[in-house]
Amino acid sequence: MLSIAVVILTHNEAHHIERALLSIKPLVREVFIIDSGSTDATVQLAQSLGAHVMHNRWVNYAVQFQYGLDNAPITSDWVMRLDADEILEPDLVANLMKALPTLPDDVTGVNFDRKHIFMGRFIKHGGRYPLTLLRLWRRGCARIENRWMDEHIVLTHGRAITVAGGFSDVNLGDLTFFTDKHNKYATREAVDVLNQKYGLFPRDLSLSENEDAQAKRKRQIKEGIYNKLPFGLGPSLYFVYRYIFQLGFLDGVEGAIYHFLQGYWYRFLVEAKIVELEREIKGRHGKTEMIEALERSTRLKLR
Repeated sequence: MLSIAVVILTHNEAHHIERALLSIKPLVREVFIIDSGSTDATVQLAQSLGAHVMHNRWVNYAVQFQYGLDNAPITSDWVMRLDADEILEPDLVANLMKALPTLPDDVTGVNFDRKHIFMGRFIKHGGRYPLTLLRLWRRGCARIENRWMDEHIVLTHGRAITVAGGFSDVNLGDLTFFTDKHNKYATREAVDVLNQKYGLFPRDLSLSENEDAQAKRKRQIKEGIYNKLPFGLGPSLYFVYRYIFQLGFLDGVEGAIYHFLQGYWYRFLVEAKIVELEREIKGRHGKTEMIEALERSTRLKLR
């Protein structure tokens, strides 16, 4: 084992959590579960595998994860972010065990190349692989962005390298779960877009100062160009670009379902919710009234 602590957020993840913990068992020394009220066997399964379980009321992913960083009694030299439906494959575990002890002090972060498995198929095209994400960092050298959606881990100092190997997002939920999850994502992303437009509350711009080139470029395109396109044009152009020009059609039937739902339907839903929420805040006087209107409509605690 290396001196690594992993932090995982959970809510009713009994069907995922054992698989996730077993995938990292040879590698990590500490496991901290931040649970937000699971009613299934998540907590019991995690504890049976040696995890330390903490409880905190859910606000959003960023708040919950930062709570874990601030309150978990982490003693390891490195910290890892892992979602309950993600796994580290044996080759990545082996590569990390070789690489980590040899890293110079100025390397404070490690990127993984995540692959997405949808309906049992590895989605290789449409710009979905590799998704390079900072998921491992020296303790005290990184934090999570305070955003409602698309939150990234950002280094406070030092530089990151990428270690090759299998890092997979393999959610076992069905299409009903997938669409329900993305419906909730769409609400949160719509709030972020409206905040960009109206400046309702402080925006975390840490990624713009970080060296995560792939994530930075995607956000610049989304916020600088995509979010300013006329209604409906963005989802259409994005889907065509992703499915045709980025060869998404090569991902077969499963890829067609995934790219349409995640690359068109979801993006259109975000725009529809922006229209709906803008109507709710229209005519409100001042930022406080606008935020209150958004909170009533979305049932999110925005302050």
